[in-house]
Amino acid sequence: MNKEQEQLRKKSPVQIKNKKAQFEYFFIDIYTAGIVLTGTEIKSIRMGKASLVDTYCMIHNGEIWVKGMSISPYFYGSFGNHEMKRDRKLLLNRREIWKLQEATKQPGYTIVPILVFIDQNGRAKMDIALCRGKKQYDKRATMKEKEDRREMDRAFKRF
Repeated sequence: MNKEQEQLRKKSPVQIKNKKAQFEYFFIDIYTAGIVLTGTEIKSIRMGKASLVDTYCMIHNGEIWVKGMSISPYFYGSFGNHEMKRDRKLLLNRREIWKLQEATKQPGYTIVPILVFIDQNGRAKMDIALCRGKKQYDKRATMKEKEDRREMDRAFKRF
């Protein structure tokens, strides 16, 4: 991910993050994928009514799907409203899907959604990461680093 792409993500009016993923996994590689959505789903995402808690991705028949993503029903929707938790297809190149599929065959590797955002063209995009799970001692080290950073910030603000 280059600086220009990172700037576009920061400018996005909607940024739905999977905060627990960074604590639970080491990110090996990050990909940006489009999401196949219905009309009421994109409206709910633009309102920020989505959650990435307990989501994961799986590859089936050469297609990548996100499972467990929760998008609240659109408030102004009628009988055509969408299901809250359904499997949604992600759009990646065949080559990228093949790389992810080969990597996830190794034990301990998985694909996790980390961010949903709206790009400059108004389309919903998702950042997914190829991840390796952290052990308990890695999680403790992450918590200690975070605590140390907070302590340093507090000490710096005093002066």
